[in-house]
Amino acid sequence: MKKRVHPAAERKRKTVTMKDLMEAMLKSYNIEDKFDQASLITRWERIMGAPIANRTSNIEMRKDVLIVTLSSAPLKHELNSAKQKIVDRINEDFGRKVINQVLFV
Repeated sequence: MKKRVHPAAERKRKTVTMKDLMEAMLKSYNIEDKFDQASLITRWERIMGAPIANRTSNIEMRKDVLIVTLSSAPLKHELNSAKQKIVDRINEDFGRKVINQVLFV
């Protein structure tokens, strides 16, 4: 008599990349936004540079809006004039559209 194999133990014929697998898992658990926020916090210094990262006290994402708390008023004024460039730089670093707008507080 042939032994039956559990359906989860069967080998799938189609191979899947680890990236696709992680994206599917994040989507199924509905934690994509939290993962993007954590990734952005760790990438912030590399994306914006050390001088800006040192003056950043908090980074938060709400839906597709990035809220950045800065400790320097002149820097806040300067970054407000370059909002679209910052949005483009962040989305380019992620390779997909993560945010639509950035607010400096």
